[in-house]
Amino acid sequence: MVSGKDKFQMVTEKLQSINWDEVELESVNRAMKRRIVTGGNMTVARIYFKDGFTVPMHSHHNEQITQVIKGQMRFVFGGDEPKEMLLGPGDVVVIPPNLPHEATCIGEVEEIDMWSPRRDDWLDGSDDYLRG
Repeated sequence: MVSGKDKFQMVTEKLQSINWDEVELESVNRAMKRRIVTGGNMTVARIYFKDGFTVPMHSHHNEQITQVIKGQMRFVFGGDEPKEMLLGPGDVVVIPPNLPHEATCIGEVEEIDMWSPRRDDWLDGSDDYLRG
């Protein structure tokens, strides 16, 4: 079921099996494409980045889990104890709510992000920090 709000999202609050290939690929900017599936309380996205793209420093009230499938991502975390992590295929990071973070892609990157509660800014298109 594709949401009437945005053809690039698959929104469901019922038991449903979804194949990523059924979700249309959205071009967010010249270096980032994504597919989004959303339930009532969570959002999951399969994201594709070009080499060298940096997701700028930002924070959100959502807990985030990121799994790298292909390529590498260099995360920088702000807050009281700044930290840097290099993640590769198979690596997973759990990012607490409100922790500032950015990520630079090394090579072509494919990754999966999950958030709770759901990312309403991604659903309504107000994720301007990615579209600039």
